Amino acid sequence: MDAELTALATAGATALVQQMVTEGWTQARQRVAAFFSRRRGGGEEEALEGELEISRTELAAAQRDGDEAGEADVEAEWRVRLRRALLDDPAAAEELRRLLAELRPDTEPGITVRDVHNTMTGGVHHGTVIQAGVISRVDQSGGGSTGGPARG
Repeated sequence: MDAELTALATAGATALVQQMVTEGWTQARQRVAAFFSRRRGGGEEEALEGELEISRTELAAAQRDGDEAGEADVEAEWRVRLRRALLDDPAAAEELRRLLAELRPDTEPGITVRDVHNTMTGGVHHGTVIQAGVISRVDQSGGGSTGGPARG
């Protein structure tokens, strides 16, 4: 059971950090703060939102500075906190699963969507550079690809 909770905490921390740099961050921050607040008996949502905002600021600074260790630290902090919350209250696992489902983009059943982050440095790239799991069609006349996100 501990391995399952650790995997769930890891997935939760990854999703949380990904949400920190999206337009949906405000809603995600509120939902995550409420999740943690319920584990502590309620009433601490504002303080938890503040802690999440500090982490978001640290993440943004790390990304701006190319500090991969700093990015990993933010994720590790929330992974540990989620794992502790799940160990203290195993019933919280189902709530966290529902929260993760809400934070994930809509996907087709049975299809996994993975985020891929690439950095291209050095040299000049003349032409199209594509990394994808599946591309149904590429229209190089200016219309873009029609395959949607990378799916595996």
